[in-house]
Amino acid sequence: MTNASRLPRVVAGAPSAARELRTLRDLLRWAVSRFQSTGIAYGHGTDNAWDEAVSLLLFALHLPPDRLEPYLDARLARSEREAAIAFVERRVATRLPAPYLTGEAWLRGLRFLCDERALVPRSPIAEALEEALPAWLAVHRPDLPFDPRAVLDLCTGGGSLAVFAAHLYPGARVVGADLSQDALALAAANGSLHALGERIEWLRSDLFAALDTRRFDLVVCNPPYVNAGSMRALPPEFRAEPREALAGGRDGMDLVRRIVAEARAHLVEGGLLLLEIGHEAPHFEAAFPMLEFHYLPVETGERSLVLIEAAALPA
Repeated sequence: MTNASRLPRVVAGAPSAARELRTLRDLLRWAVSRFQSTGIAYGHGTDNAWDEAVSLLLFALHLPPDRLEPYLDARLARSEREAAIAFVERRVATRLPAPYLTGEAWLRGLRFLCDERALVPRSPIAEALEEALPAWLAVHRPDLPFDPRAVLDLCTGGGSLAVFAAHLYPGARVVGADLSQDALALAAANGSLHALGERIEWLRSDLFAALDTRRFDLVVCNPPYVNAGSMRALPPEFRAEPREALAGGRDGMDLVRRIVAEARAHLVEGGLLLLEIGHEAPHFEAAFPMLEFHYLPVETGERSLVLIEAAALPA
């Protein structure tokens, strides 16, 4: 049972709000005010009060997640207003990420099942695979087509990057590996949701340990990388996620060191390792002063993703 299913049904102030707020536009204005006044944290698919309110209210009203304008001034039934207000109040009261309340998250237009067994899907690796990586390849490997036949999503969690890679590279076999059996169960459900059960193999593994001698054209990984000081300062929304999927040790590089040390044995000649390091670029550079790598710029930052060629990795 998830936290969302145990939430209270009655919230303070709901009756008067449901009586006075009549349209979706009314509800949105009120929800933004509630979020602004309570100081909730964002970062699980949205980065501001307006987008958070839109996503939550559209879900509560069973409306398409990408269609707001046609419904803004539609009058809502009392039961609809009460349901929408309850979602907003639960978000404020519990400080759970909105996708844990709705049970779903969206990444690059793909829908994923989402709960406390894994991080909320949000990795900028998906953006990079579509945009920054092809741009890098066009500059650094203009004469070599990149058509990976084998892709590994290490620390796959709920499987969003493995599923995304399977869609992006239809000719590739994909492996999603994670140490958490609970996360892998969620990943398998997402694979089934996208009808990719035959193309994605879900594997319980401590990083590369269960992969034997298998090699891949591309390894993507969103590992635990948050340093100890930042872990202590995380807002409740992030502390609701699995700690083991976030905490990366004193400097955030505990697992990253292992990945860099072991990855070459699991990459083909010319293979690529794409790592998410978030805000830990200074710690990454300090940990690997002699490593040749490239930053791939994405919307969330210029130095949050690291691309390493197989030949640059330690043998």
